[in-house]
Amino acid sequence: MTATNATASRQYYFPFEFSPDSKQDRDFLNQLEFIPALKEILTIRQVHALEHATVWVLGELADSATAKASNESIGGMSTPQGFYLYGAVDPSQLDRAVEIALRRITSGEWDLAVHPRCGTNLSVAMTLTAGLAFGINMFLPPRPIEQLLGFGIAVTAARQLAPGLGIFTQKYLTTAIPFNLRVINISPTKDLWGHNAHFVQVSWIN
Repeated sequence: MTATNATASRQYYFPFEFSPDSKQDRDFLNQLEFIPALKEILTIRQVHALEHATVWVLGELADSATAKASNESIGGMSTPQGFYLYGAVDPSQLDRAVEIALRRITSGEWDLAVHPRCGTNLSVAMTLTAGLAFGINMFLPPRPIEQLLGFGIAVTAARQLAPGLGIFTQKYLTTAIPFNLRVINISPTKDLWGHNAHFVQVSWIN
């Protein structure tokens, strides 16, 4: 798939029905800076979006089937200080991808903030399945067959609803366009659990 086709596909599946305000998080922080950990929360949402945008761009830069397959295994984890990327990542390509991703996502390609492999989707699916199973089974007789039937209904319903809810959650809760981020360093490292990764360090700017 070419970069142009990938962009069109992404914008079709993850459209943004609004234009994010570049001053929103900064103004929000200035008005409510007394709220504990508010800056960390706002920062990690923007970092999360930049992480997704970087993974998208890495996929577009992959120039072979092998590279594209390898990119499918890339994972990330966001923190208020930046994000970790796991998998076979070429350092020079990563430097370029982060630069391109930040420029594009802050210039109007809001859909780069959402990614189908995000852990948010899995969390939403698990929560939705558990909630539906609990709710449905409360209204069914406590016999095994009825309870099993109720669980099956809950799983089926969750599978239908979870993708859309996961994307919605990413758009409005767990990511934000990184208007206030600056990349200050990209380097190979180990995470808190000793796993090899690349860390993209950022800082907050007003």
